[in-house]
Amino acid sequence: MTLVRFVSADGKRVVEITAPAGTRLLDLAQNNDQPLEGACEGAMACSTCHVLIKPEDFDRLPKATAEEEDMLDFAYGASRTSRLACQIWLTDDLATLEVKMPAASHDMTGR
Repeated sequence: MTLVRFVSADGKRVVEITAPAGTRLLDLAQNNDQPLEGACEGAMACSTCHVLIKPEDFDRLPKATAEEEDMLDFAYGASRTSRLACQIWLTDDLATLEVKMPAASHDMTGR
């Protein structure tokens, strides 16, 4: 089980959810009323599920693929610790994960 801490863009709201290994972060967020659109439904064709991972947690995740890195180029407010929530799967060895919601997103599916 992983304790995921979702932090609002302004840092004022924190929601903690425990989820089993094999859960996709995007699904967990959407099922718990977090503001991640996921316009492409996880097909990695947009950046509307862009999240900011706490630096200490970012280094514990598998590295982003080149395709994910390319899509993050379109993400509003992307940083070194940006990831697409559709590409993060919780694992047994990931006890905690802190995720901050970005201030906005861009839907690239209709460019």
